[in-house]
Amino acid sequence: MPNEVKVNLLKKLGYKSDGIFVLKKNGEKFLDKYTEEPVRLDNMFIYPGSTIILDNNSLSISSFLEKYGDVF
Repeated sequence: MPNEVKVNLLKKLGYKSDGIFVLKKNGEKFLDKYTEEPVRLDNMFIYPGSTIILDNNSLSISSFLEKYGDVF
């Protein structure tokens, strides 16, 4: 997905980007829920049907699916 599309999606979800990182409304870097590392725009992952933003690393995705897999 092109970065422009990702930035537009972030705006609709109430976030923004500096072109490198996903940012909260207040401008702070958004941290991955599972790794607590800043989420880069290039590595941003939103599971279809969800509004949870993750880094696309295997730990974050598997942790997300373990916790929310029964919802999908």
